[in-house]
Amino acid sequence: MKDRLVLATRKSKLALAQSTWVKNQLEQKWPGCKVELLKVTTKGDKILDVPLAKVGGKGLFVKEIEEAMLDGRADLAVHSLKDVPTEIPEGLEVSIFPKREDFRDAFISRSGGCLADLPQGAKVGTSSLRRMAQLRILRSDLQIESLRGNLDTRLRKLDEGNFDAIILAAAGLNRLGLSDRISCLLSTDVMIPAIGQGALGIEFRSDDEDTRQMLKTLHHQETAICVEAERAFLETLEGGCQVPIGAVARLDGQTLYMEGIVADEQGKRVIRQSAKGAASEARSLGQSLAKTILDLGGREILEEVYSAN
Repeated sequence: MKDRLVLATRKSKLALAQSTWVKNQLEQKWPGCKVELLKVTTKGDKILDVPLAKVGGKGLFVKEIEEAMLDGRADLAVHSLKDVPTEIPEGLEVSIFPKREDFRDAFISRSGGCLADLPQGAKVGTSSLRRMAQLRILRSDLQIESLRGNLDTRLRKLDEGNFDAIILAAAGLNRLGLSDRISCLLSTDVMIPAIGQGALGIEFRSDDEDTRQMLKTLHHQETAICVEAERAFLETLEGGCQVPIGAVARLDGQTLYMEGIVADEQGKRVIRQSAKGAASEARSLGQSLAKTILDLGGREILEEVYSAN
């Protein structure tokens, strides 16, 4: 096996924490291998003054990293899976999934309360159309504003009084040792998470068998089954990570349970459905759930969202 691997990563604290965890795991499992980090700035990292939905395009946080692998500067990359488009460039694959962290959204309030405790007209920050739409369903009185930036930047803006509360992925807070900042966790009954939220996806060149074999030691099959269903759902909807789409799959024995949602940005039209099936049929379950939602009006909602953005 290789004695050196180059791992491409974004420069944010969270990306570096995730990549460093993978680096340490690989060096522990393969003592003769040294893993080096290659820090890359992506388009999504450069454009911070515009809501992501308005930037347009897919792969805002992965394209430059994928280029580093394709031109040989890097052997692998670690992504937050929710940032990874379902279309992967030829010659690359995302097929290694370590054990998933908490997939729920975390509510962080200056007062320490949960969503129901916010006063009328409170200001809530989030960069996600998915979160915005579901928030408006729950609390149409809230003032919801776009909040961009890395995780620590968003927390700082909350602490400075720019918002009464913000919503972030629980997984990122947990991975940075900031779980104590969470006021409450939002159950999937309240807010369905983004596709792949809480999961890491490790990307590498398809013809690099040595790297593949080394990475297999990090793979978690239950996580892989769940995210396969979720990403099939997203692919069937032809959606990106910047549209009001959410889905989560849970495995119980050999049965896979899944919930999905499509909503308009104002939260006025919402289509939410659930399904279950065999774990061995994860991809077809995700596809079937997406088709059901499309047929119930999701297609029209998504067409309007894409035309607006």
